[in-house]
Amino acid sequence: MENEKIIVLDFGGQYNQLIARRVRECNVYCEIASYRTDLEEIKAQHPKGIIFTGGPNSVYDPASPTYTKEIFELGIPILGICYGAQLMMHLLGGRVGRAPVREYGKIEVQVDTNTALFTDVSPSTICWMSHNDYIEEIAPGFTVTAHSAHCPAAAMQDVSRGLYAVQFHPEVLHTPEGKKMLSNFVYQVCGCHGDWKMDTFVESTIASLRAKVGNGRVLCALSGGVDSSVAAVLLSKAVGNQLTCVFVDTGLMRKNEGDEVEAVFGPEGPYQLHFIRVNAQERFFSKLAGVTDPETKRKIIGEEFIRVFEEEAKKIGAVDFLVQGTIYPDVVESGLGGESTVIKSHHNVGGLPDYVDFKEIIEPLRNLFKDEVRQAGLELGIPHYLVYRQPFPGPGLGIRIIGEVTPDKVQMVQEADAIFREEVASAGLDTQINQYFAALTNMHSVGVMGDERTYDYAIALRAVTTTDFMTAESAELPWELLGKVANRIVNEVPHVNRVLYDCTGKPPATIEFE
Repeated sequence: MENEKIIVLDFGGQYNQLIARRVRECNVYCEIASYRTDLEEIKAQHPKGIIFTGGPNSVYDPASPTYTKEIFELGIPILGICYGAQLMMHLLGGRVGRAPVREYGKIEVQVDTNTALFTDVSPSTICWMSHNDYIEEIAPGFTVTAHSAHCPAAAMQDVSRGLYAVQFHPEVLHTPEGKKMLSNFVYQVCGCHGDWKMDTFVESTIASLRAKVGNGRVLCALSGGVDSSVAAVLLSKAVGNQLTCVFVDTGLMRKNEGDEVEAVFGPEGPYQLHFIRVNAQERFFSKLAGVTDPETKRKIIGEEFIRVFEEEAKKIGAVDFLVQGTIYPDVVESGLGGESTVIKSHHNVGGLPDYVDFKEIIEPLRNLFKDEVRQAGLELGIPHYLVYRQPFPGPGLGIRIIGEVTPDKVQMVQEADAIFREEVASAGLDTQINQYFAALTNMHSVGVMGDERTYDYAIALRAVTTTDFMTAESAELPWELLGKVANRIVNEVPHVNRVLYDCTGKPPATIEFE
């Protein structure tokens, strides 16, 4: 069954994924597409609605992203957000110019609650603004439905054509009633019914995997993280012993993690599959020797993963499919979705090189956000502790070490990370922090230990809270906890004399420390 779909047309907005995520929270499927996507391709997807994102440009600049006016003639409801709102006005005969007063941050907005978009919204509501330009004159056929002190056209609508526009950002948490506005758009304006749910996703995915694989043999790249684990269990439910899971112990895992993965998916575990553990520590360390650039490290590790899987596939005979735990943020951050800049490469994104001996890649989670993956895991009956284990990057600790990766450095990070995770759990905060870990900087500094001068490494601790992993805030950990962790690390981990806490949000940083 084809799900209802909303298309987010991306004009370079930093919140494009947030828009898609908020729509999915309304149980409506949503995908991101670049503004370069041809109109015919948009039509072929039969979307129930379209959302124009924000963007950093000015619509009146001839070099700025734009779209054909024909999109407004499709009869498909469209919501323009920030730049998207300005573009809608600009293309349809309105006027956009430099705002006399720039609006940024939380702004009180007066809305017309007798309109579809603002049904059940407070007449005076807080919205997140971020714009230098503003709509000087709305396009013919539109009426203003919201305003602020410095923004006379904060929202507008043309009901007859199903066109809506807002100058603010309803997708961010700083707009408390933004989700309600988006829900109003997808349900009241677009007429969606909400058929995007994880129980039906799991059921339909298992059925489609069973049909696709047939009698074929499947090789799964299993890391032990939630993404690859859910992908593996989906395939196990679909094809059973036709699935072989290869777990590559790169030497870049967290402390004792290799044994933990084997305990769950190995011969003593509950799942019907073949499990192979490859101890390739020396191989990866050799490849990473002398490499300091984080993106180069990611590519090396990714390439080596592929080579290991290729070799294992040859050992077990013909393999038809390779399964990977790619998720939607991986796709977008790798520059394959919307207009996002390539933030970081993901070794499981982009397809296989021509010389890899598999017929096809299967990526059953490619369209899911992280929290949707967890929901799917619970639907599959995967243990709660595994579903909600700390996120871990595909390249492992190789990117949590600034500079060259060596066995000694990995051991330092493993021990520091284990201490940090143990103390966070002891403080009862492990379920309140979405991701936390230790990383090794390449900074040496002077210290005093045992009345002796030291010149050793600094460990950086990172902990964030987030709802979607697209944006994040640093977690406000108690000083008592941080002090205890720091004391244990400098006393228990050799060659560390300083512990730092990273209090940077995303953006401007990423969640990982690399």
